[in-house]
Amino acid sequence: MADIFERLLKNYGPIGQHRERAHGYFAFPKLEGEIGSRMKFRGKEMIVWSLNNYLGLANHPEIRKADAEGAAQYGLALPMGARMMSGNSNNHELLEKKLAEFESKEDAILLNFGYQGMVSLIDVLCGRHDIIVYDAECHACIIDGVRLHPGHRYVFKHNDMEDLEKQLQRATALIDKQKAGGILVITEGVYGMAGDQGKLKEIAELKSKYEFRLLVDDAHGFGTLGKTGAGAGEEQGVQDAIDVYFSTFAKSMASIGAFIAGPKAIIDYIRYNIRSQIFAKSLPMPLVIGNLKRLELLQTRPELKEKLWDVATKLQKGLRERGFDIGNTDSVVTPIYMKGGVEEATAMVMDLRENYGIFCSIVVYPVIPKGHIIYRLIPTAVHTDEDIQRTLTAFSETKQKLDAGAYKVSAIPDMAEA
Repeated sequence: MADIFERLLKNYGPIGQHRERAHGYFAFPKLEGEIGSRMKFRGKEMIVWSLNNYLGLANHPEIRKADAEGAAQYGLALPMGARMMSGNSNNHELLEKKLAEFESKEDAILLNFGYQGMVSLIDVLCGRHDIIVYDAECHACIIDGVRLHPGHRYVFKHNDMEDLEKQLQRATALIDKQKAGGILVITEGVYGMAGDQGKLKEIAELKSKYEFRLLVDDAHGFGTLGKTGAGAGEEQGVQDAIDVYFSTFAKSMASIGAFIAGPKAIIDYIRYNIRSQIFAKSLPMPLVIGNLKRLELLQTRPELKEKLWDVATKLQKGLRERGFDIGNTDSVVTPIYMKGGVEEATAMVMDLRENYGIFCSIVVYPVIPKGHIIYRLIPTAVHTDEDIQRTLTAFSETKQKLDAGAYKVSAIPDMAEA
């Protein structure tokens, strides 16, 4: 018999294998100071492009006041217990009501966390005879939920409507054969790595040819897209075609929690059957109070979204003018695609941080194919024109070094000891 621990210690995984050299710098870095466009990393001021604080609400004075008053009035323990048993409150129900109205849906249910909520949502919606058809680039929480599904699932190429139709045809044929089950299509409003919107309008049009329900994860679209900020469905004019709308508070609202919105009867079913909420403590009251204020500002301060898009547009325009490949983003998410190995990417990140004061996320092999580098910049409403210009200069200069081979190094330095 094999020892489980022995097996684990022999293989820490594709990222974990670098833990001793990367911890504290490339992995699990510590940003300190007030949340904003500039924070400290290892004692140095950085322009930070890695925080999902889209509307700049994390340290907005009205938000800080609401958070503090909520904590002072209720403490962190109230309400005690799961919502179904002893953890419900008027404020929880009020937030659900306001979220449903904002998303033009009949009802909504609060979730403690987005990730566990999505995994559990897929479980509650789909039985063993149902078939899931999902986009290949869906977020890990969707992939994990799909992996737990006991029935069939078909994946379609990212935003490829022709391939989606093929998978819908396969799913429909199987449903007809087994004479049981239905089809759930899952996509995202905005894909958080590449920044491109899911083709919600085109998917919705397929409802005239195929019978399915549509679940949309709009974590990055909520608060950033649409006339009122209601998300990608509003942006594309197909909010009514989204059967189940999901989003998190962790992005535009800079908070904790998530929600599902949809038809009242379906939300009621979810409310009484979603295991991640039935068997978990209710969202603490200070978070609910704070999220009510965040939603209020999201709805009543359109200038926050306008400022966010002003920053994103300037950043993306500047990168394109300098010859950078930022892909097909049509959201504020700003990827930068480059060529290079892990060692080159490592050296470039260090140069950006140590010599230019730029902190942003980077993705390399094994997450993406060898020889490729992706930086992901997250604009916020609190970034300044100076932040943008300094960042553009830094990337222009480091890109020249990358192309000239200046970052070719033999090993990743041990930054955990630096």
